[in-house]
Amino acid sequence: MSHLGLQAQNACGELASAYSSAFCIGGVSVQVVGARVSDVHLAPSLEPFRVPSGLSDLKIRVEWISKLRSTPGRELFDSGSIWRLFEDSAGFRFDFSTPFLGKNSYKRLLVDTEFRRAWLMLSDECFPNREFAFPLEYPLDELLIMHRLSHEKAIELHGCGILGYGLSGNLFVGHSGAGKSTTARLWTAQHNIQILSDDRIIVRKRGREIVMYGTPWHGEAAFASPGSTPLSRIFILKHGRGNVLTRLSYSQAVAELFSRSFVPFHRHEYVDAALTFLQEVAEAIPCYSYSFEPDAGAVDAILNLND
Repeated sequence: MSHLGLQAQNACGELASAYSSAFCIGGVSVQVVGARVSDVHLAPSLEPFRVPSGLSDLKIRVEWISKLRSTPGRELFDSGSIWRLFEDSAGFRFDFSTPFLGKNSYKRLLVDTEFRRAWLMLSDECFPNREFAFPLEYPLDELLIMHRLSHEKAIELHGCGILGYGLSGNLFVGHSGAGKSTTARLWTAQHNIQILSDDRIIVRKRGREIVMYGTPWHGEAAFASPGSTPLSRIFILKHGRGNVLTRLSYSQAVAELFSRSFVPFHRHEYVDAALTFLQEVAEAIPCYSYSFEPDAGAVDAILNLND
């Protein structure tokens, strides 16, 4: 085990002490501990997802380091923005940097291969005032959840989840610009319904049911709810003329859903797990291609649908 890996393991062994906070997204509970109250502050987007501290799926210890220097490691992925992923002998290392905060990383996460225990380091060099640092601000929160889901029967999808008005859960899945936020606005303008999210939805197996969960990561319409509901139908959104619903075959549904999923592609095990779970979803839930126009008729077409 590397020196960094041993440090992460030792730090996580002290998780029972200090201040703590916790949140839960998509059935994944995360506990954060640190030496100061500010170390465990949740970003505003995570506050609706706060839960009492206790048993958790993922435990993270937050610590401050005078300076985060470059360390060796095999690079697995470069996001092209603020974070890069490296392989460490004990797991993974995420380094976050931006020219705005200097040349060195301002944040570093060491985590084991199962995304159960982690050590989050923040740089004093980059944050002279620690009160302005939210340790788990986006995109770190999403990266943690997305990777943990790869170890469970669960996946994050680019979608808008709707429930209410006598409906069970309807999930509208689409690429950026396909009409997820537009769909959310159309429904809320006409009916008293709940939007779990207008951009990112988590789907997972819960007992014998396939369930969808809201997330903090919303789209233009800014809907984000910690709620959940059993999933009844999936619609693949596409722009078109009229409002046309076409039932997809099993293989078509898997392909369409996979292309709109958030999967860590740096490990084939994660990809295989995602495809296996999506096959289970496609077998259990009716899936349609939905070519729609942004008007009231788009809502009526769903309400009048008979599987």
